[in-house]
Amino acid sequence: MSNRSFERRIWFLALLVMAPGLAATSVLVLSGGISAGWSALVLVLAGCVSLGFAWRLVNAIRFPLRTLSNHISSLREGDYSLRMRGGRTGDALGELVLELNALAESLRGKRLEGVEAEALLRKVMEEIEVAIFTFDPDGRLQFVNRAGAQLLDRPVSEIPGKTAGEIGLAECLEGDAARLIESGFGGRMGRWAMRRTTFREGGRPHQLLVITDLSRALREEERQAWKRLIRVLGHELNNSLAPVRSIGASLERLMDREPRPEDWEKDVRDGLGVIRSRAEALSRFMEAYGRLARLPPPVKRAVNVRDWIRRVIRLEPRLPVTLGQGADAVLKADPDQMDALLINVVRNAVDAALGGRPSGGARVEVNWETRDNALLLRVSDNGPGVPESANLFVPFFTTKPEGSGIGLVLCRQIAEAHDGLLTLANQDRNSGAVVTLQLPLE
Repeated sequence: MSNRSFERRIWFLALLVMAPGLAATSVLVLSGGISAGWSALVLVLAGCVSLGFAWRLVNAIRFPLRTLSNHISSLREGDYSLRMRGGRTGDALGELVLELNALAESLRGKRLEGVEAEALLRKVMEEIEVAIFTFDPDGRLQFVNRAGAQLLDRPVSEIPGKTAGEIGLAECLEGDAARLIESGFGGRMGRWAMRRTTFREGGRPHQLLVITDLSRALREEERQAWKRLIRVLGHELNNSLAPVRSIGASLERLMDREPRPEDWEKDVRDGLGVIRSRAEALSRFMEAYGRLARLPPPVKRAVNVRDWIRRVIRLEPRLPVTLGQGADAVLKADPDQMDALLINVVRNAVDAALGGRPSGGARVEVNWETRDNALLLRVSDNGPGVPESANLFVPFFTTKPEGSGIGLVLCRQIAEAHDGLLTLANQDRNSGAVVTLQLPLE
């Protein structure tokens, strides 16, 4: 029902309320013996008073309603600063005013939070080192951050409004939504990770495009890998060449002496023995490094888990390994690589158990279970535990005097080649370590 029809009803009701009084006045005037002129004047005055009261009554209802309408209109237009007076409890209109004021305050707070969140989001998008683009349904660029402008080698102010084809991104808006690209942007060739998704703004679908430069990250990883490799190789080479250089210089001085000491031949043999020993150690080191670099891809076959564990633990002669109970399961894995992994893990556990206590109290146990279509195998010992070090899986790092430092690294490589995971941690204080191998069951 429209406001006009509502006001007409209010007018009708107000006049209806005034009608009995006006009728009573008319009866009194007409029956009171007053002259016709005065009677007409009194009736006109009574009619005016009745209309005045009706107008006041209608206006008392219409004015608050129009005020409420204006307030709601300002809320709809996003102006949350207006507040209405007259709000109080115990009154229907006053309680409505209180609720509208509370609604305006709540909407003002929500808009402030939204503005702050949008400002933060834009700031993050501007500062992040990932190229971000948004396109409207017509394929025109709406937003680009600083990294995106740098990727295209164009000023930020010149790019918005251009089509994807004009800025060389038309290919990115077609095809798979997530893929790798080997292309050139802004005249710079490289490898890029691209992801595209759709969002809605104003009820219309828009596209969000994110492009990440993989070349820089790969170059940094490669540089760090080379630094670690050079550090390890340099350490091992210095360990072998330093004594060789020292002994070579000593033997040279010995051969230059005249007359030579009586035991000079023994000194020469001892020196040559040290040189041979260091050369053999260096050769073993290079052979171990070659094993890490030449790990072949796994040739997967069906492997019965129980038979595999039982076969490997029988190869350990120093200590009987306890075989726990586990569910029957079959892995699809490379049997030779699985043997190498478990042999190395069991050997390390036995070394730790025997090194931490007398052989009579040493204990190594192998348990396994299946969970969420995966095999969880645990090899635990009661040795002294592992040091809290981040270098446990660093190549050639070892805590054993005669260790090569590649065993754990090789085991982890084998596990990851089978889409698995290998971890090493202490069980509890003074209760040994546990190696956990997780492999998918196929």
